[in-house]
Amino acid sequence: MTERTPLLHYRLSTSVNESHLRASPTGQMPEEHTVSPRHRFSHSNQPKKLSTFFGVVIPTLLSMFSVVVFLRIGFLVGQSGLYQGITMFIVAYFIICMTVLSVCAISTNGALDAGGAYYMISRALGPEFGGSIGIMFFLANVCACALYVLGLVEAVLATFGVPEDGALASSYQVLPSGYWWSLLYATAIALLCLVVCMVGAHIYAKAAFLIFLVVMFVLGTIFISFFAVQPHTIILPSSANSIPSVNRTGPTTANFTGFKLDTLLGNLWADYTVDYTTGNLMTFATVFAVMFNGCTGIMAGSNMSGDLKNPSYSIPRGTITAVIFTFIIYNLLSILVACSCDRVLLQKDYSFLRDINIWNPFVTIGVYSSTLSAAMSNLIGASRILYALARDDLFGKVLSPAKKTSNSGNPWVSVLISWFLVQLVLFSGKLNTIASIVTIFFLLVYAAVDLACLALEWASAPNFRPTFRYFTWHTCVLGIVGCAVMMFLINSIYASASIAFMLLLLLLIHYLSPTSSWGYISQALIFHQVRKYLLMLDVRKDHVKFWRPQILLMVSNPRSSVGLITFINDIKKSGLYVLGHVQLGDLSTLPSDPLQSQYASWLSLVDHLNIKAFVNLTLSDSVRHGIQHLLFISGLGGMRPNTLVLGFYDDSLPKDKLSKNQSIEFPCPTQDIEQRSSVFHFASLRDANDDVHDGKILGPREYVAIIADAMKMLKNVVLARYFNSFDRAQALSVASPSPGKSFVYVDVWPVNLLRPDSTSYVDTCSLFLLQLACILNMVRAWRKATLRLFLCVEEGRSVTGLEEKLGQLLKELRIKAQIYPVAWDQQVALHWQRQGEWDNRHSSHSSNTIKEEKKLGKDEEEDEEDYANSFPSNTTRLSDDYLSAVNQLILDQGRPSPAVRFLYLPRPPADTRRYRSYLHQLELLTHNLGPTLLIHGVTPVITTDI
Repeated sequence: MTERTPLLHYRLSTSVNESHLRASPTGQMPEEHTVSPRHRFSHSNQPKKLSTFFGVVIPTLLSMFSVVVFLRIGFLVGQSGLYQGITMFIVAYFIICMTVLSVCAISTNGALDAGGAYYMISRALGPEFGGSIGIMFFLANVCACALYVLGLVEAVLATFGVPEDGALASSYQVLPSGYWWSLLYATAIALLCLVVCMVGAHIYAKAAFLIFLVVMFVLGTIFISFFAVQPHTIILPSSANSIPSVNRTGPTTANFTGFKLDTLLGNLWADYTVDYTTGNLMTFATVFAVMFNGCTGIMAGSNMSGDLKNPSYSIPRGTITAVIFTFIIYNLLSILVACSCDRVLLQKDYSFLRDINIWNPFVTIGVYSSTLSAAMSNLIGASRILYALARDDLFGKVLSPAKKTSNSGNPWVSVLISWFLVQLVLFSGKLNTIASIVTIFFLLVYAAVDLACLALEWASAPNFRPTFRYFTWHTCVLGIVGCAVMMFLINSIYASASIAFMLLLLLLIHYLSPTSSWGYISQALIFHQVRKYLLMLDVRKDHVKFWRPQILLMVSNPRSSVGLITFINDIKKSGLYVLGHVQLGDLSTLPSDPLQSQYASWLSLVDHLNIKAFVNLTLSDSVRHGIQHLLFISGLGGMRPNTLVLGFYDDSLPKDKLSKNQSIEFPCPTQDIEQRSSVFHFASLRDANDDVHDGKILGPREYVAIIADAMKMLKNVVLARYFNSFDRAQALSVASPSPGKSFVYVDVWPVNLLRPDSTSYVDTCSLFLLQLACILNMVRAWRKATLRLFLCVEEGRSVTGLEEKLGQLLKELRIKAQIYPVAWDQQVALHWQRQGEWDNRHSSHSSNTIKEEKKLGKDEEEDEEDYANSFPSNTTRLSDDYLSAVNQLILDQGRPSPAVRFLYLPRPPADTRRYRSYLHQLELLTHNLGPTLLIHGVTPVITTDI
């Protein structure tokens, strides 16, 4: 009687037999790709010597054949028939061929070290993807080794084991059976594999060719047997008629008919029945899932690249040759089986090839040798993957012991760890469930390889130019989809759990592992997509409905500007935010660009403050020219700054707000804050050689000129004062005396306070000011703040009418604010009272000035630059008393004190000689007001349309 061979053998995935490729014959993982090729294998002192046949074809064939060719063909044809069987092979090989194309593409794009799929994925997709897939690849190899060890034990017991009922069928059934005996045999086989791996992978490399010869010889005897063996009757295994949950008695014999047309016709169509080893009814999906396991193992050649004479030549040709060869063999066997074996034999005896062979032990030898080699190769592969993971430090000190190697370069600690895990898996005994998980893990690896190739192709990086060009992004997508479909076809629950496990590992590595130097494909993909969408962002299609602030904030001393940087981040409303910095200098007198070394510190500041901003630095002979440069060149396409934010020009000293975080270093240390101009706030830009502006390299005239320049360029301007000590958390944490009521206020003064003759609040600048205040109120942290809008009125005018009109405007603009009418008759009267006196003094002073200029011989050309493109303004006719009174008015109305104030910023005067006076007026107006923004808008930003 033919012995029963459990279906475990048939379900063992040859995809788990992938360590042929992952185990380098030298037993050592090569160094990083940055190492010179001539030193990459210096530990072995051996040159690359494997040809395409020995280095790629043989490992791939052994991986794809294994026990499948001996034990699964009958199951496939018996259940699905010849037509559907061949269709399954075509579909399965189509799926794996898509992955083969990706493997060939990546393997021919430069040097490829050992590590297999882990190395390819990690270097293409980054450490997160690579590490998570590497762990799953390692676990898959561990489980695969245990699967093959147990499969070999059950195959041995099926032939030499004593049946549990004690009924001996032959004299050579001498081995005791049972759980503990099986575990003992499995442990002995695992120890044998351990000894081989501890000595070195070169033993397996030398034996691979002999194993290949054995497998090919057995395969040859199988083909010969179809023609040489005479038709005869075969006794079916007793288990074939004792199906669980099925109370019926089936046939006890079946026929090997030889080549007959009737036999072929009987095997053409599908006839799905109950699997006699499991008691489950087979379907197209279940048979396809079992069969697909035998079509994997395609990555052997790429993992042998470190030992190939010419990897770019050998990997694509060797892998494709092996795939075509196995496809032909599988289909030929299917046809021969369908023509010579009746359906009952194929469905009731999956080990029938042994019974029809010219000498039965040939098939047994083939099963034993291929299974043992698969177990050893998976153990070697698992240890090499673990060693690669440990060497890359993705998991810190957890895997650091696995880095240790012997004098010959063999990672013996990794081998021991892998063997220990294999031993733990052996205790489970029955591994049909784990077999499905292992297959799904390998499919995830293949999908990740396709994803890596797809990402490299879509990124269009110039350095991705593989010599193998027979692939497109379409083949990568088909490979990913095919692997995903197969995963869920095998077991949807295990597939979902595997993906979730991979994502968990990905997040863990993302947050715990250090930054790698491999490069991140995500950066290339983001660049590619951003460039594409920037080209689509047409400035000619801009509309006021979709306006958003795009801000250039000039920062001189970043340590003292933390409060302003974080506040401006709140009002950008998902717009462009650029931190600009001007360093004074002349590149022609410097040995190199001093700005390049500063970018890392600025980006560290951005990360530390958790803001979404870009950094733009420039080198210029003056601050004014540097800001002009940044206004001209910052941004790309439709993403260009439309608003310039400057710190106020006053005498406040900078305060270090990053003293608690010394990890952020800038070119000038904090203790040099009084001497180094490159990191100073505008208020403290000093130079020992400049005695013109009271020690400041940026004088008031140049500062106001910067404001005028921005307005000429149609940029909105914001001046920020008293933000040196601003703390957003403190400003928003004011306790409210009434529960549920906001106690945080933002005061808005939409009237030009430097024009007491005008109380208009509907011009472009006023509406821009309202828009920024509304944007601030829309930010999550500022939503509890209340906008207080102050309406300046004079006696004799209808306060109610003005208030209703302003309220209607706010309603149309969808701005929620509280309106507070403010009488400023006394301040306006003070202005007009001083006006007559000022006119008399100004007339006399102007006459004297003209006479003095003529005496000094100043011509008109000298002042032509001062008056070019200037703007009209009457701010020169304001007295200090008036400005101080208005300042006091603002302070009086601001009870309780607001977190920030928004004030109207008038245009600079047309006469550049009045710039000092203009700046002095702004200083008096905002004196001691706390955090204040002086805002001037030049473009419409608000609409009432939908």
